[in-house]
Amino acid sequence: MIESLDLKASLKKYFGFEKFRGNQESIIENVLNGQNTFVIMPTGGGKSMCYQLPALIQEGTAIVVSPLIALMKNQVDSMRQVSEDNAVAHFLNSSLNKTELNQVKSDISAGKTKLLYVAPESLTKKENIEFFNTVKISFFAIDEAHCISEWGHDFRPEYRRLREIFQQISKVPIIALTATATPKVQSDIQKNLNMMDAKVFQASFNRDNLFYEVRPKREIEKEIIKFVKQRPGKSGIVYCLSRKKVEELAEVLQVNGINALAYHAGMDAATRAKHQDMFLMEEVDIIVATIAFGMGIDKPDVRFVIHHDIPKSIESYYQETGRAGRDGGEGHCLAFYSYKDIEKLEKFLQGKPVSEQEIGRQLLFEVTSYAETSVCRRKYILHYFGEEFNDQDCSCMCDNCKTPKEKYPGTHDLLLALKAVEEMKETQKAKHICKFLTGIEATEIKTYKHDKLPGFGSGKDKDENHWNAVLRQALVRGYLSKDIESYGVIKLSQKGIDFMANPREIQLVLERDYSAEVDGDIVLNQKGGATTDEDLFNMLMDLRKKISKSKDIPPFVIFQEPSINDMATQYPISIEELTNIQGVGMGKAKRYGKEFVELISKYVAENEIDRPMDYVVKSIVNKSGMKVHLIQNIDRKMPLEDIGSSQGKDLEEIIEEIEAIVASGTKVDIDYYIDEILDESHQEEIYDYFSEAETDDIQEAYEEFDGDYTEEELRLMRIKFMSEMAN
Repeated sequence: MIESLDLKASLKKYFGFEKFRGNQESIIENVLNGQNTFVIMPTGGGKSMCYQLPALIQEGTAIVVSPLIALMKNQVDSMRQVSEDNAVAHFLNSSLNKTELNQVKSDISAGKTKLLYVAPESLTKKENIEFFNTVKISFFAIDEAHCISEWGHDFRPEYRRLREIFQQISKVPIIALTATATPKVQSDIQKNLNMMDAKVFQASFNRDNLFYEVRPKREIEKEIIKFVKQRPGKSGIVYCLSRKKVEELAEVLQVNGINALAYHAGMDAATRAKHQDMFLMEEVDIIVATIAFGMGIDKPDVRFVIHHDIPKSIESYYQETGRAGRDGGEGHCLAFYSYKDIEKLEKFLQGKPVSEQEIGRQLLFEVTSYAETSVCRRKYILHYFGEEFNDQDCSCMCDNCKTPKEKYPGTHDLLLALKAVEEMKETQKAKHICKFLTGIEATEIKTYKHDKLPGFGSGKDKDENHWNAVLRQALVRGYLSKDIESYGVIKLSQKGIDFMANPREIQLVLERDYSAEVDGDIVLNQKGGATTDEDLFNMLMDLRKKISKSKDIPPFVIFQEPSINDMATQYPISIEELTNIQGVGMGKAKRYGKEFVELISKYVAENEIDRPMDYVVKSIVNKSGMKVHLIQNIDRKMPLEDIGSSQGKDLEEIIEEIEAIVASGTKVDIDYYIDEILDESHQEEIYDYFSEAETDDIQEAYEEFDGDYTEEELRLMRIKFMSEMAN
């Protein structure tokens, strides 16, 4: 066995460090002793060292299974810096030609290569297995080991075959490493690799230098530009779920004077590598990327990570935010949340195997709970990974602790929730329990005859959102537990049983209700956003009313309320500036804008208003290109569903786009489509309603007609009305 003194000398020799961090030394000793090892260590905790150093000082070659080609290149490059011979580290994957492949095998056979990074697909090839049987293997390392588990956020089926491949090659120890593993994922990994005997080293998941914040997803491009411009010259990553959004947002940032580049798996390898290197070399400040970017990217001074879309799991979120502040310095983690995004992700699950759908829904439920919770975000994340945390130690390093939400006496609510779980014999998930408490006679409630239980409807004075919040807090505080094996069934803990036997006074947090918040709306005095000037808002609303009377048209035809709200936030004083207000195109600005900008200009001068300088968000050409494409297809009288499918969108998304086009002042003729779904008399009835209505609110229209027309039909008729009257 290598003495501790020798290990420290090797650490100094190869890496230049005087001492190990955290559990590194114990982990390395365990590997050198030939024992199976399982390492759970947060991003930035120094996982790579745990297999790199033992590989360098042992005889033979360590095989490191790694999921991404870009990640392998990055790690091989960094390993070659610690040796005079480039042969010390190689990678083996599909990017190598025959000459390069022969060189790799020659260096391994000669004993020069200490670390070989391999894609799991390359390991399965018969000729590679045969070659590995002819050389000495020191141990196997599995980086990003959560890819093995179906409950992990990056499940890769080929990772499930690793154990059988290892057995064909050599009976040597295994070290599995991951930054994110819940107890369920940890158990899954160990079972699959047949390493239940492994010594587990788990570091704390707490990254105390990271500030966690969630904002409602509104005016998101403007919010991101403002956030980035307040941090000039600082490095940041912005994650988006789709490649298309990555490219759009990168372009928006560029035209607004921000040094940003895009990165996603659909780009060619040379461009991806170039963009990654430019970010690492600080030639560019911001990378806008899909989750393809970041695994193993060793940039210590990323100062913020923004999630344009909420991720599919807490593990993904934790790993991606973990790329901020790896040097221990500032790290701001900002996520934008809209429940619409969760609904879209749920749609993507359709058509997958039932077990995969159940797992996916459970992971999405956890993400939703995190986004909507008002308890300490750090406590919530650590609880998810099975770690206890006192929220007093957060030190205001999350938005909920920095500006605490209102509390209320929660004993009664907690008791009702615990009793509901008990009454249903601990067999149901959170959604079902909320329906039970609110007395909703849903099909599943009746199927289980739960509507016959005494507690059915016992909390009907509150809505499902309220009870969801109560359950979340009960879980985080340990009164309830969640059985992951059965996809999130809620169980009573001993603490919960004791509380029912001896209730005491406790406080619960009033949680924010995101369900009423819709993308595109503006909230007055929204935290983190600009504040609406209510005096100016009222003056603009009066002007709108005056013009509507003189022209004998409904007020909303001139400018819709969100546009007025935006004017009272941004103070546009020219027609050009007015076109940057949401829902205002050049046509509408020219037709109705003169009196509005004159009023605002006068108001700004009289009140000495300091106008926000960064509000002018320049839009990008390809957006108008898409708009032209949509209008051209409408001119060709293509069914809206067909237009949507050609762009990978559903009907609702296409209607939203047409609404935005019409609201900004462009005429669109969709009569051909409306004629197919509504007869003439029904069209007249709805058209007359909008002609006389005070508001264009669809909910009010729906109630006015007692549900005779669908929301979709009313929205289409509103488009027709606005197009003819406003434009």
